[in-house]
Amino acid sequence: MKGFVYDYSRLMITRQEAIAELTATGMPLELETVVVHGHPLRVYKNAPDSLRAVWLQAAQHNDATYFVYEDVAVTYAEAHRRVVSVASWLTSQGVKKGDRVALGMRNYPEWAIAYWATQCIGAVMVSLNAWWIADELKYALSDSGATAVIVDGERQDRLSDESLTELGITVALVARGEPRPGLTSWDEASGNSSAVLPEVEISPDDYATILYTSGTTGFPKGAAGTHRNYITNIWNNRFSVALAGKMAGVTPNPAAPAKSQTVGLSTFPFFHIAGLCGLNNNTMNGVCIITQFKWDAGDALRIVEKYKVNVFGGVPTVVRSFLEHPDFSKFDLSSISAIGQGGAPVPPDSVATIEAEFAGKVNASNGYGLTETTAAVIGNSGAAYFAKKDSVGLPYVGTQIRIAAEDGAEVPQGDIGEVWVYGPNNVRGYWNKPEETKKAFTDGWFHTGDAGYVDEDGFVYVVDRIKDMVLRGGENVYCVEVETVLFERAAIRDCAVIGLPHDKLGEEVAAVLVAADGFGSDSDAEILAFLATRLASFKIPSKIFWHQEELPRNATGKVLKKDLRDDYAVRK
Repeated sequence: MKGFVYDYSRLMITRQEAIAELTATGMPLELETVVVHGHPLRVYKNAPDSLRAVWLQAAQHNDATYFVYEDVAVTYAEAHRRVVSVASWLTSQGVKKGDRVALGMRNYPEWAIAYWATQCIGAVMVSLNAWWIADELKYALSDSGATAVIVDGERQDRLSDESLTELGITVALVARGEPRPGLTSWDEASGNSSAVLPEVEISPDDYATILYTSGTTGFPKGAAGTHRNYITNIWNNRFSVALAGKMAGVTPNPAAPAKSQTVGLSTFPFFHIAGLCGLNNNTMNGVCIITQFKWDAGDALRIVEKYKVNVFGGVPTVVRSFLEHPDFSKFDLSSISAIGQGGAPVPPDSVATIEAEFAGKVNASNGYGLTETTAAVIGNSGAAYFAKKDSVGLPYVGTQIRIAAEDGAEVPQGDIGEVWVYGPNNVRGYWNKPEETKKAFTDGWFHTGDAGYVDEDGFVYVVDRIKDMVLRGGENVYCVEVETVLFERAAIRDCAVIGLPHDKLGEEVAAVLVAADGFGSDSDAEILAFLATRLASFKIPSKIFWHQEELPRNATGKVLKKDLRDDYAVRK
């Protein structure tokens, strides 16, 4: 919505004033400038140095429930004992600071425990996509140089003894499955109640993780994240909460009775940057984390009611399936206080549904970030979320955004260019890929590959992946814009707009549609007539395809548009 301006008359102070107060000298969220690898960065002065410190602080929640999986609960105290045991076991197997330890399993409690164990000894956790087949797993293990793996039974079955030997992996731990001879069981490694946490010094800029990009446009690259990257993400979330309170005139009262424990339903896979950062934040804040074997909207409704879940979110397709489930109205969902979305563009009608169903009682939010920016660096929440449904929001404090032309120069306000990001959240580069790193980073600025613009209020809009943009006869067509309009049709449950080769135009716009359950499909003519009232003629698809199954997506919910382009290019 162009021309939107915050109604500061209802706020105690302006956003700028609140930021200045919260980050001032002597305040818990004070900012300072440090130089990291030649780049001056604005960082939180009082933040912990490492994820090890985060876990040790979180472990003090003791008997509070840390994890619930299939109705079985694990306390923070029990999790800590197992973290110490696994950390001690890894050390006894020769794993030391800087060594790569690969972690691949579903969102089990063991995933979290294994992760914290690696961080407590200064090892580098290599996150393995649980959807990968054997060759993909072998690629990540080889590329990262991992010497140890921690997997569940499913992943064990995809990694033969011969593969482990070939890769030089000498340490293998198996959870939720019977280990093969020569591999260690989870109970053996995690059950030593007398274990002592090994001592290790970890600096903020030491490597913490290697997370592989989704690979929707090419072979995965390992983004090498540091402790500072993750700590920045945690503190950005803390800052956002403090900022909202400050602007609303809410001052924390230390004498007030402690609130009940927050309960969160985690739907992002932990191997994804959003899931991992969610795990970090929830752990730091003493949240009770609930996960599922796999996403099931009906089961999620049961979980929300049974456990009185406060915080819920995921990729837009997950949130949409939750809101549109036929049994949605049968459950008591009044405990929900926050719904977050990210990982893909959020259809505006999903925002409107949240607003209507929860009558303003839920803090809805959207975030923008990538693996290379350690999850969200821009956020949109509260009144702005509903007022500017198409925007991903405002940059977090300490983060700079540039909308760049092809030569890297900043474009005028309102013009579309590539979104660049600068800040302490940016990873150092891609593991063992200096040339790829050089292409993606310029003087500390990360080139996101996303096309976007900034409006007069400083809000950022992401209009498309540059590689997904359709160049039709010299005109740029941003697929997300067309998809947003298509989602307004009740008869369309899911859609993807793609570019297909055209002899004269170079590319033509095509729409791949999935009909909503319970609706007869709109005719192509009806859809085109509707689009003609909302879009310029060159943006209107010249081809419409009705997809008879779910759109192909990767493990994080992003549509695999390359697969669709390859498929429908031969159907023209």
